[in-house]
Amino acid sequence: MLSFVAGLVNVSGVMQLQVLTTNVTGHFAYFAENIVLSRYADAIILVFYVTSFLLGAFSSSFLIELFSRKPVVSRYVFPISVEIICLLLVALIGDITTAGYLLASVLLFAMGIQNALVSRISNSVVRTTHLTGLFTDLGIELSLLIFHKRNNQNTRKLKQNIYLKFIIILFFFFGSIAGGFLALKFQFKTLLIAVVCLVIAMSYDYFKISYVQIKRRLLQR
Repeated sequence: MLSFVAGLVNVSGVMQLQVLTTNVTGHFAYFAENIVLSRYADAIILVFYVTSFLLGAFSSSFLIELFSRKPVVSRYVFPISVEIICLLLVALIGDITTAGYLLASVLLFAMGIQNALVSRISNSVVRTTHLTGLFTDLGIELSLLIFHKRNNQNTRKLKQNIYLKFIIILFFFFGSIAGGFLALKFQFKTLLIAVVCLVIAMSYDYFKISYVQIKRRLLQR
């Protein structure tokens, strides 16, 4: 679901702002180009984009650590809540403001939050806001599958990892395509779909933890 959100946000940023808003790799190439061509104002904006993503990742990890020391239902609720606020802000004011670079920075901040969140949850195994690492890992694991013996524990685990990466990539593509069609008609209001997905993801986390807690109490009786 988070990968679907990233795909939707990415295509919305490209179609509405002509800016990549889910990763920063491309911005370094544009930054170098602008420096070489002496377009320093554009280069500064790109630094602002990269910094926004970095601040999002920092804020996400900071909130997770802060609330991990407090008796809360889930420490992951707080970074997702901030991401929801960012996407809501762009969805509501995106069509009435001309400050595109600020909107892009807010989206990059939100995606920095999400990327760091998923990285913390998966112990840096999974990313949802870009596909480069996923395709690299998928290529490695597909090659390893050729050399693994059938029906052993390592093979089953490898197949599960491959399946997970296929699902994440598929949902990123699906989010991009769906977001593209929606952006043509609804512009930045398309991000409201991403907000709904995040609310569902956050609610799932809450209800799953509540279910586990209730189950433990019943087993202890």
